[in-house]
Amino acid sequence: MTPSALPLAVALGDPAGIGPEIAAKAWAARHESNLAPFCAIGDMRAIKAVWDGPIERIDAPAQAILTFGRALPVLHIEDGGAITPGVPDVEGARCAIDSLEMAVGITRSGAARALVTCPVAKSHLYAIGFTHPGQTEFIAERCGVASANAVMMLAGPSLRVVPITTHIPLREVPDALSIDLIVAKARATARGLTRNFRIETPRLIVAGLNPHAGEDGALGKEELDIIIPAIEQLQAEGLDIRGPYAADALFHARIRPTYDAALCMYHDQALIPLKTIHFDEGVNITLGLPIIRTSPDHGTAFDIAGKNIANPGAMIAALQMAAAASLCRAGAP
Repeated sequence: MTPSALPLAVALGDPAGIGPEIAAKAWAARHESNLAPFCAIGDMRAIKAVWDGPIERIDAPAQAILTFGRALPVLHIEDGGAITPGVPDVEGARCAIDSLEMAVGITRSGAARALVTCPVAKSHLYAIGFTHPGQTEFIAERCGVASANAVMMLAGPSLRVVPITTHIPLREVPDALSIDLIVAKARATARGLTRNFRIETPRLIVAGLNPHAGEDGALGKEELDIIIPAIEQLQAEGLDIRGPYAADALFHARIRPTYDAALCMYHDQALIPLKTIHFDEGVNITLGLPIIRTSPDHGTAFDIAGKNIANPGAMIAALQMAAAASLCRAGAP
């Protein structure tokens, strides 16, 4: 079956966040944004609480193809308590996990062409026993992929970035870095750029950890001891990769066209430039998985949930990237 004959699966995330609103607004913009059909997976009441457009409950993902033209198709997760936009609770966290679990299963089974996940609140997930750093690691585990081989890439129209370390305290970053970790992330990034973006020979660039990329060891040894050896190993394997370079110079408009993805040493080193340049259109895409997974690059935004002011731009971009990546993997023209 061709990818275009299957819907995208959209896990709605925390029902008290903006996930239900941006999913509904994306459906409303389906024609002008040229969106592929998708089905929302979560509590229908969360959508009804923030949107008065047409919703239709479906029993199987395949029904979304016929339903999508007239209403937002929803695979309903049974009611799990009261829903108040902007007021998260543990019942909402359980609903978020249930919807994510179902969406991953549907996509892995081949009933959906790709997975798109809306934001969750990690603190509330942890309160119900969630043990993963984030949705990326949870999805990787469910797909049988080691966390080191699952790469979180943040992508916008003119910039793609990969944080080598993700959701850990800044003081732990130097100890978390290793030659093996950088090599694994770089390999997965290169493969993902080829599989999902049809970039046959990806050009990678690497940021240093320290100011001025360590200034030849004067400002830190991580570049000499870890980052440079990793780059040299990857170059010996044939990858087009260079660095490390001072992070403060990598994201200028004149430099961005010279590489396909920048590997950054920690979370904010990657996400600050991406969100500065592409705040309303940034997409989180997980590379290294047997399935395609994207997500809007923002959080639950509980402070604006239910106020009808959430911008669906990043959600629309996530849906578009998921659909495009599925065609790339299928070899479609």
